[in-house]
Amino acid sequence: MAFQERIQTAGPTTYRLILFVSSPLQVRAGGLGVIRLPAGWYVYTGSARRNMEPRIARHLRRDKRRRWHIDYLTGHPGVVAVSVTRHEEPECVVNRRQGGQVVVPGFGAADCRNRCGSHLRYLGRAL
Repeated sequence: MAFQERIQTAGPTTYRLILFVSSPLQVRAGGLGVIRLPAGWYVYTGSARRNMEPRIARHLRRDKRRRWHIDYLTGHPGVVAVSVTRHEEPECVVNRRQGGQVVVPGFGAADCRNRCGSHLRYLGRAL
């Protein structure tokens, strides 16, 4: 019974950031090097087993030490974080369900064991 309660109260461990890129941009993204993104809408799927809210808040700040691929985007003035959603399903399940196009292979997926290809998906110029 106690185990079941822990599962039910565990809460979300996955988050999605909906991003808008106002014009095509090039940005250096850590080990990925310079990446090129067309203008339009993107969704980034990430996870945090602990301290998810501080991680999301960190991603949304412009001024920060770059640690994850997403930090290079959310720190760029041409990128606007429009919304954040939280999910209880595993990161890769949420990412695959999203659809969209992979424009930067490996983005946010350095530790992905499910062959997602990327945890950043391009949704197009209009939603």
